[in-house]
Formats: sequence, C-alpha cells, structure tokens
Amino acid sequence: MGKRKKSSRKPAAASAARRRTPLDTAFTCLFCNHDKSVSVRLDRKEGIAQLVCRICDQRFQSKVNHLTEPVDIYSEWIDAADAAQKDDAVPRRPAASSSRPVPTPASVGSDDDD
Repeated sequence: MGKRKKSSRKPAAASAARRRTPLDTAFTCLFCNHDKSVSVRLDRKEGIAQLVCRICDQRFQSKVNHLTEPVDIYSEWIDAADAAQKDDAVPRRPAASSSRPVPTPASVGSDDDD
C-alpha cells in the first residue's frame, strides 16, 4: 500500500486573493483642503514621523514604531486637530484666580440685624 499522490493544482488563485492593496501616502490637508498635498515622512531610525502640507505649510510630528504606516500618522493628526479645536471651544477659567471664598455683601433690609 502506497501513499496517494497529491493533486498538482497551483495555488496562484489563492495568492491573488490575498494580495494587499497599497495604502495611501499622500493625503488631503485639513486646513487648506487641497487633495494629495500632505506627505508623511517616516524616520524609523530616529523614531519620528513628520507630516507636512506643501500648500499651507502645516506641520505635525509624532513618534513611530516598526508597525506605523503613513495613514496612522495622518489619523493621529486628525485626532490632534479635533482635540485642539475642542480645547479652544471650552471657555477656560482665569489663571490668576484666588482660592479664598468671595464674601457675600449684606443685603439691605434684611432681618439679620435684630
């Protein structure tokens, strides 16, 4: 009794289905809305990514690791811009406020004097 022979079908059809489409490297600017004007430069050796718009010169930097792609840096830029916009919308308290309670003025005609 011998082994059965394996079929000699080629796996080319299966590998074509697994082929990944390349991710974008040029993006739309959030500030000037120009298409493909934002480019991302990854410096994996230094661990820094730089995002720059060629039209309005808007810049953003972020830390990278070995898995980071340009689309990840673009997503971080969008999140950072949204967070900055929310911070500007919230009214801030004055920085030089005192922690002492404010004395309440005595009201005229009150019955506390009796």
